[in-house]
Amino acid sequence: MALHLSGDSLPNFKLLVEYDGTAYHGWQRQSNTHTIQGTIEAALKTMTQRSVTLIGSGRTDAGAHACGQVANFCVQTKLTPDVFLKGLNSLLPPDIVIKDCVLVNESFHARYDAQSKVYDYRMLNRPIPVAIFRQYAWHIRKPLDLKAMRTAVLCLKGQHDFSAFKAAGSSQRHAVRRVIDASLTAKDPDGYVIFSIEADGFLRHMVRNIIGTLVDVGLGKTSPEGFERILILKDRKQAGITAPAHGLFLQEVKYGSYPRSRAPRLSESDAGQVQALAQRDNV
Repeated sequence: MALHLSGDSLPNFKLLVEYDGTAYHGWQRQSNTHTIQGTIEAALKTMTQRSVTLIGSGRTDAGAHACGQVANFCVQTKLTPDVFLKGLNSLLPPDIVIKDCVLVNESFHARYDAQSKVYDYRMLNRPIPVAIFRQYAWHIRKPLDLKAMRTAVLCLKGQHDFSAFKAAGSSQRHAVRRVIDASLTAKDPDGYVIFSIEADGFLRHMVRNIIGTLVDVGLGKTSPEGFERILILKDRKQAGITAPAHGLFLQEVKYGSYPRSRAPRLSESDAGQVQALAQRDNV
């Protein structure tokens, strides 16, 4: 589709972001604490001498990581995408990297145009932990029954009410999401087990709560049938613990060929309103 910018619109830049979330309190900007959004916005302000609002495809929790977070921002500037790419990477700390920067259609919105997201959750299943890369996988000492876990995963596919796997006390009323794919892969002989899930949206802590319950299946505390029953009952109290955030990775955000934004176009003057928009994801 041809790039379209109306005469009174601001250039709209799309970023592909990778980050190690270990040292950050999640994606969303917060006062008096380090976040991914806030750190990138500070770098953008240095480059443009303007306050810039960065719109992410969704939030990630404190300690979670991303290989393919997508964000966009609008700003009046003569700087090119290549200049932003090089400049941001020179200003940002080494645990945040801008992998790509492109100029996109003025209607593109990183959050509202996202059609699905792919998350991976990494577990290290062996008696001995690791010292290196320990912040990128949940260490589970007892052997997991992967066959039982794979059987349990099958019930996640399709459209369901995932209330059983949303954060306790969450204010999200609409819990129906469509899971496009879900799988469990063992990386022998290293001991890593990777759960991958793609859905059209995620509830707060949804992936981490699914993992906590799947591990119960793997340890024999819950059967695959019991896992499905938890999903059907929609009761968070029946599900397992919330798995630690450091095993979670936002792998990819998928977009269609044409924008389908449900939100009005945002200009610089609207920056303060963006923070008030309800966020769909916080897994």
